Amino acid sequence: MVLNKAGREIPQEYADQYGVYEGELARIKPYEAASRKIKPVEPRQEKLLGSIREAIEKTGLKDGMTISFHHHFREGDYVIIKNGVITNITSSGLRDKLGAAISSGIMENPVVIRSHGGRARAITAGDIHIDVAFLGAPSSDEYGNINGTKGKATCGSLGYAMIDAKYADQVVAITDSLVPYPNTPISIPQTDVDYVVVVDEIGDPKGIAKGATRFTKNPKELLIAEYASKVITGSPYYKEGFSFQTGTGGASLAATRFIREAMIKDGIKASFVLGGITNSMCELLEEGLVEKVIDVQDFDHPSAISLANNANHYEIDASMYANPLSKGSVINRLDVAILSALEVDTDFNVNVMTGSDGVIRGASGGHCDTAFASKMSMVISPLVRGRIPTFVESVNTVITPGTSVDVVVTEIGIAINPNRQDLIEHFKGLDVPQYTIKELQEKAYSIVGNPEPIQYGDKVVAVIEYRDGSIIDVVRNV
Repeated sequence: MVLNKAGREIPQEYADQYGVYEGELARIKPYEAASRKIKPVEPRQEKLLGSIREAIEKTGLKDGMTISFHHHFREGDYVIIKNGVITNITSSGLRDKLGAAISSGIMENPVVIRSHGGRARAITAGDIHIDVAFLGAPSSDEYGNINGTKGKATCGSLGYAMIDAKYADQVVAITDSLVPYPNTPISIPQTDVDYVVVVDEIGDPKGIAKGATRFTKNPKELLIAEYASKVITGSPYYKEGFSFQTGTGGASLAATRFIREAMIKDGIKASFVLGGITNSMCELLEEGLVEKVIDVQDFDHPSAISLANNANHYEIDASMYANPLSKGSVINRLDVAILSALEVDTDFNVNVMTGSDGVIRGASGGHCDTAFASKMSMVISPLVRGRIPTFVESVNTVITPGTSVDVVVTEIGIAINPNRQDLIEHFKGLDVPQYTIKELQEKAYSIVGNPEPIQYGDKVVAVIEYRDGSIIDVVRNV
């Protein structure tokens, strides 16, 4: 075993293969970008094929190759292939039956979990080489110009798919809306696409927003949102031209509403909002409270419509969003990021991957990316969920190291990381109760008792990469 800087023991074989987490900036160094094989298309050569089977034959797909799918359709996806031939998975997260099956040890090899920025880094650096990318395309012309704002199953931004298209050896666009050439605006250009296949349906737009965005009337969540907005508007970053990113949960969306009210009252406008975009963000743009929406993924249909119609709603790829080895990702310009948590421990480490039973049920997403890059990262979470403490002595799985977390917000008050003495001093007069992180953990345990330790097996079912490619934690079978 090797002890990494997050205090986690990493089995020697994975430490040797990936290296272990040594700090947020330890591996941010110059590198050579990956290359890909390109098969030129000659004049009058057609790209349009009759079926996915024909596309598989044309690409020469065979055992041992790596294929990719993007996840902009989320739970509405009809494109991903499920037939038992997958032996290795790399993903941002795993939910429901798939997460439970993998947690039980169904895969021979562990899943590799990467953040959004970490996945972009892995592709551009060549850690992942994609042989064939199968991209669900809401609309495409017969030469492979794709966008996500037209068609029967619009998903908006194709920010994650763009990276696959740029670096995969071969790209197959699968669409249910073939439009005349040239299909504009162009999110993914014909120069990145080898073949086009038309099918009856690529996805259900209703599944894009399922479970992701919800407005809350829960008093506990509303109180968390109110405290979060007070922290933001009372911070040194709240001024004309500030920038922020919020999540999609009930408390995050409510916090956006509170921030909106404060901005109107104070006459302050934001320069940009970022991330997975919801209608709440688009409404701020329409009201003139935000100058730009920078969009790597949309979480509801109104956001996709906004991307299509508003020139100040701008689509970016995942590398520009959060790649730590890029020449400057947009998250580096963030003032404030609001993030969620399944667990937070007394070192401010955050788990958004495994539940209280140790089963994989979440996603790394952009959590560790934005937490480190933003000037003030805020993690919002109730003190307990049901009979389960959210604040614990040690999280099950570290996704974001505590050194990247500045403030945590609960329904009873906040805790500021001792590393941020500047914020502790600045917030002395803030009208929000303040505690130490240890006090929050003790209050959680006083309500529901000490949690029983999880009984893990010896098999590693998932390897958790930090955004730089090092191993910050592993998940064992339950």
